[in-house]
Amino acid sequence: MITQKTPYIVVILLLLAFARMSYAASDDTRYFVKSTSGWWKKSFGVRHNFDNGFSADLTDFQLRVANIFGVEVEPVKKLNVLPDLSQEPVISGKVRAQRVKPAEQVPWGVRGVYNDPLLSKSSGGLGVNIAILDTGVLKTHPDLKNRIKACKDFSGPAAIVDGKCDDKNGHGTHVAGIIAADGGSDGLGIYGMVPEANLFAYKVCSNNGTCWADDIAVALRMAADDGAHIVNMSLGSDNPSQLITDAVNYAVSKKVLVVAAAGNDGPYVGSIDYPGADANVIAVGAVNKDIQIPDWSSRGNNSTSRPYVVEEKDMEFAYPGVNIESTWKDGGYAILSGTSMATPHVAGLAAKEWQKDALNPASATREILHKLITDLLPIGDDDNSGFGFPHL
Repeated sequence: MITQKTPYIVVILLLLAFARMSYAASDDTRYFVKSTSGWWKKSFGVRHNFDNGFSADLTDFQLRVANIFGVEVEPVKKLNVLPDLSQEPVISGKVRAQRVKPAEQVPWGVRGVYNDPLLSKSSGGLGVNIAILDTGVLKTHPDLKNRIKACKDFSGPAAIVDGKCDDKNGHGTHVAGIIAADGGSDGLGIYGMVPEANLFAYKVCSNNGTCWADDIAVALRMAADDGAHIVNMSLGSDNPSQLITDAVNYAVSKKVLVVAAAGNDGPYVGSIDYPGADANVIAVGAVNKDIQIPDWSSRGNNSTSRPYVVEEKDMEFAYPGVNIESTWKDGGYAILSGTSMATPHVAGLAAKEWQKDALNPASATREILHKLITDLLPIGDDDNSGFGFPHL
């Protein structure tokens, strides 16, 4: 039946069809559409569905259409891996060496956490699943290929691709090695914190190290649903994303321990990046080989919050993060610095101490880490190192 409104509906549909084929004027095209209407989902296209809306890549024309019809949209936040290897690093985040064999089979950071300067091989993590939300992982690396149990790409044109997690950046492969490199079948490679752990390699960041908050949020929720016990996020942003905050809360409700880099924005008080600044997330700063805090490691707000109570923007731990050798995207090894490198040391120790028989293993394991603390200067729960440096 044709009514007086029919021509207008046809025009709107044609405009929306044209809008989906239009090109956006900038790279920042990802938006969260605050509508659950199937009509708008079909018109704009859906990247990820959420309880209160959906994310989509919108053209300028589609944004104008949304505004005309009163559909509320807001930009999806961008985060970055820390350090961002697509740019010249401020400190020593740049790749300094690539080798076929590592300089040391057990890097100084692992030896430091194990509290054993003569450690020749690490151990532990059997049965513990650790999700790495990062730039992907080289799943064929000799020291990692037996550790990767799941591989998914959330960063490409298709919202989720199972079985693909290629790392063209290197950051994610480096993080993975710190956690669970197992020396390879020949025993000649490098050893991470827990060489018996299972890794879920979830690529949420592009090859240049940028990451959309909606991709991170969906990956974090999926990690919890897929059986991850611990989630490592060596990435961050100055401002929080509600999508990620909600995903963190969801993961925590599923008894998952979430660990994130504090950031490389120090030495300024309150400079911790999100999601590390979330009280439900363990925020990790860096120490060097002398167990001193580098200037660039972000600082918390601990001095103005309750002592030994984790609140928003508080630092929780400081861990080895300077000149850390680990696996690399070319099948060799590289040395990087940053709180990105400190964070997987915490994830690894948590896996080694995982309290699987506790009512809430994540909460119980976090408490165990607090009991393994060595306080760092200044004394007490401080902005620089939080509770201190937990180790065996």
